[in-house]
Amino acid sequence: MRHRLRDRGLTLTLFALFVVFLGGMAVTGWQVAGQDALDHGSAPPTFTEYLASGDFAEATFENWESEFLQMGAYVVLTIFLFQRGSSESKSPDGGEAVDEDPRSHRDDPDAPWPVRRGGLWLVLYENSLLILFALLFAGSFVAHLVSGAAAYSEEQLEHGSPGLTPLDYLGTSQFWFESFQNWQSEFLAVGVLVAAAVFLRQRGSPESKPVAAPHAETG
Repeated sequence: MRHRLRDRGLTLTLFALFVVFLGGMAVTGWQVAGQDALDHGSAPPTFTEYLASGDFAEATFENWESEFLQMGAYVVLTIFLFQRGSSESKSPDGGEAVDEDPRSHRDDPDAPWPVRRGGLWLVLYENSLLILFALLFAGSFVAHLVSGAAAYSEEQLEHGSPGLTPLDYLGTSQFWFESFQNWQSEFLAVGVLVAAAVFLRQRGSPESKPVAAPHAETG
C-alpha cells in the first residue's frame, strides 16, 4: 500500500488540492452571495441553493474552460514549435522518442493494446491526449455558456430586464470578457515557464533541466 501511494503521490495530491480549493471556493462564494443578497434586501441562499446556482457553476466552468484550453493548446503547439534551451520543448535538432512511429512496436507484448491492434484504434490512441483535452474544453465551454447565461439572466431580471438564452449570451461582451480574462493568464503562465526554463533551474523537478546543464540544452 505504501508503494502504491508513493507511485501515485503526485496525482493523489493534485486531486486532493483540487477538492480542498473547490470546497474553499464554494464556501467563500456562498458567503459573498449571501452578503450580496442582504445588500439587495433579499434572503441569503442556502448552501445547497448556492451550489445549484448559475453563479457557482459559471465561476467553476469558466476556470476549467481556460485550463483545458491552455493544456490542449500546449499539447498541440509543442508538436510543431520549439524553444531552444527549454526543458518544456523538444529539441529543434530532431531525434525525439515522442516522434517515433508506434507501428514499429506492434509486436511488442508490453505495448498498449491499441498499438498492438493498429488501425483506427491506434490513430485515436496516438492522439488521445489532445482528444481528451478537446472534449474537456468543449464541455467546460458549453457549461460556462449555459451557467453564465443563467447567472446573467438572474441579474438582468433583478433589474427589470429580460433574461438571455445561452445562444444570446454567446454574443455578449460579458461572456467573452469572462473567457478572455482567464485565457490570457493561462498562456502567460505557460509562456513564462517555457522561457524561464531556459535559464533557471529547480533541482529535483522534471520540469527543469539538470542544474549543471548548459542553457542551450533542450528538452
